[in-house]
Amino acid sequence: MNLDLTPVWISLKTASVATIITFFLGVIAARWMLDYRGIGKGLVDGILTSPLVLPPTVVGFLLLLLLGKNGIFGKLLEQLNIDIIFTWYATVIAATVVAFPLMYKTALGAFKQIDPNLIACGRTLGASEWRVFWQIILPLAKPGIISGVLLSFARSLGEFGATLMLAGSIPGKTQTIPIAIFFAAEGGEMDQALVWVLLILGISLSVMMAVEYYSDDGWTRKKRKRCRNLVSKPSNPSIPNFLPISPSNFEPELIVDIHKQLSYFALDMAFNVNNQPLGLLGASGSGKSMTLRCIAGLSKPDRGRIILNNKTLFDSDRKINLSVRERRVGFLFQNYALFPHLTVAENIAFGLPKKLSSLEIKQEVESRLVAIQLTGMSDRYPHELSGGQQQRVALARALASRPDILLLDEPFSALDTYLRDQLEKLLRVSLSEYSGVTLFVTHNLEEAYRVCSDLLVIDQGKIISKGTKQEIFEHPQSARAAQVTGCKNFSNAVIQNSGQLIATDWECTLETIEPIPKYLGCVGIRAHQFIFPDVEETTTPQNIFPCWLAATSETQHRVTLYLKLNSAPTSLQDYHIQAEVFQEKWFKLKARPFPWQIQLHPMRLMVFP
Repeated sequence: MNLDLTPVWISLKTASVATIITFFLGVIAARWMLDYRGIGKGLVDGILTSPLVLPPTVVGFLLLLLLGKNGIFGKLLEQLNIDIIFTWYATVIAATVVAFPLMYKTALGAFKQIDPNLIACGRTLGASEWRVFWQIILPLAKPGIISGVLLSFARSLGEFGATLMLAGSIPGKTQTIPIAIFFAAEGGEMDQALVWVLLILGISLSVMMAVEYYSDDGWTRKKRKRCRNLVSKPSNPSIPNFLPISPSNFEPELIVDIHKQLSYFALDMAFNVNNQPLGLLGASGSGKSMTLRCIAGLSKPDRGRIILNNKTLFDSDRKINLSVRERRVGFLFQNYALFPHLTVAENIAFGLPKKLSSLEIKQEVESRLVAIQLTGMSDRYPHELSGGQQQRVALARALASRPDILLLDEPFSALDTYLRDQLEKLLRVSLSEYSGVTLFVTHNLEEAYRVCSDLLVIDQGKIISKGTKQEIFEHPQSARAAQVTGCKNFSNAVIQNSGQLIATDWECTLETIEPIPKYLGCVGIRAHQFIFPDVEETTTPQNIFPCWLAATSETQHRVTLYLKLNSAPTSLQDYHIQAEVFQEKWFKLKARPFPWQIQLHPMRLMVFP
């Protein structure tokens, strides 16, 4: 059997060229469709995917209509004296068209699997869209891209119907292996057809083995070696914790006055803040994180303005909306958003200003690693770190970009108590050395109280209380603000007379120091502000009542007491108030006979309209 191997060369050359073309076209199309939100997105996607579902002969026929002598492009090509039909170029076009959907859909699926916070983080670190795509999106989508390339090559190699209609079967010119198999089988040369089948099967398996050989292990080893050149061992243990931000001629200030309609409520935020950390306190879904995203440029308000250090970031009236990378924002995401394909050192170095030299980058990274107590871990990847270590790297990276504003979105929510305490201390030290604006989002009131000097209490997109943390906790502006900041005891109330009210739910009359509003709604008191006077103590006799214990709830330090005033409870749920005491106080209290004495001190009562 005299076997002409020309179809092998034609098939390999066609599949290789078609794969290269589909790689670029498919990745570009997938990246565009990832962000496309225009009209007819489904139609566009359907057109791009149609060669995958249409029979190859239909695809070949449509290509003939377009590229034939009477086709739209065929006439243009004829004027340029370019022949496509029944040439090798036709085999490439046919293979490219039928393989394109596999590359496009696989790449699009890989892009969609990437955590959007990683892309957002890259933008907040000042990276251009091209850099975000090249250094974040493409590496993270690498497994999917490789799969797409493999599928595209295999599809191009096995293409038959469209190629036969558009390029024909010209030996030595357009006859690929699938066409050779078809005509060999049709001519009764089954042995020759079998040889072609074995050849194409061998080629396909070789490609798959080559892709498998190009594993992540080798890639990781190369990156580890490159990372060692990025970070040298600290030569001076007294390296300052953080390099200072460039000094400005004015005090940092953020002015926010925005409106954005959300699914269930409207976000209306109007406040300003200087270089003192401001805490945004509220329940989950109240609009805290969306406020940060609007400031960072990750979401766009419907109207309003955002001004940072006399620089307008957003102004709906003046049609100003700076890109994320132009806003100089340091964003610490709730899930850290460390780039998984970059080492610790490369994550920190990602946001450094481009003007720094290699030596300055090394020194800066060393400084950050010393400050976060992760010296020697520069070449580790995020998945090799604990949650606390990841959070420290994320904080170091955010500050390394020299931001004008630092946005912290519940940075400790995923950590255990010990790590939360350790990282909170690190954060407080870091903020004491940071001269920019800081916004700290949390729903943990104790955390907000320790980290921030001023607070905004947010509920359903509205600011319901603002001021110093002492003012917020001692004199909240509404019952809802008191509730969000941890008050657990409320009762409907009516005015008895000047300075006196009846707490109807607690079934008692109370004297108050705080002025009673004309239209009284309720009275409240925080759980830790109850007084349990000893019998022999001389105390202000106001608002002292007998009480009985209905139930308890203990932690290692505190005990919550569920108490009923003026009469004994009939069940575990029959109580008026919750009081919190330390374990030492509880040991003394439980030794007392009932009824105990409890005081709702007039100075501790909060009255609300």
